[in-house]
Amino acid sequence: MPRIVGNEITLRDFEEGDIEAVLEASTDDAITSVTTVPPVADPRLAEEWIARQHRRAASGTGYSFAIQAGDECVGQIGLWLRDIDQGRATIGYWIRPSHRRRGHAFDALQTLCVWAWETAELHRLQLHVDPSNEASWRMAERAGFAREGLLHSWQKIGSARRDMLVYGLIRPS
Repeated sequence: MPRIVGNEITLRDFEEGDIEAVLEASTDDAITSVTTVPPVADPRLAEEWIARQHRRAASGTGYSFAIQAGDECVGQIGLWLRDIDQGRATIGYWIRPSHRRRGHAFDALQTLCVWAWETAELHRLQLHVDPSNEASWRMAERAGFAREGLLHSWQKIGSARRDMLVYGLIRPS
């Protein structure tokens, strides 16, 4: 896994000490309902989640980075390569509740995009954002992603189908 330095954050592989970040994320339904973070704050489940993140790059499915600010993990950002054969990748991210509104997600998103354009045969990056998550879609727009539409019944969250906003960013010329 590469180590990528942004303005105020570093994107790096998950470490054993990041369990606290995953445990905190496990308490936030906004994270657990749209990610694979366990919905229960259980140290064993957090360790298993971190182990799965390590396997993603090795299996070619993508890159899952811990977002480090200062000396601690404040969240996660991933570049998912399911559609790499079509020249596109999907980005997902979360910030633990106690570290929000500090610019970490914005810095991580910009840093990951610059790295993705330099290291992969990508022509498009995309995000899927819950329409009710205004902070997330505003941040995506600030980072240069264009809102392209609303995907009706796109994702199952809990027991219900949910709509998602789709955002795209095209490789700079």
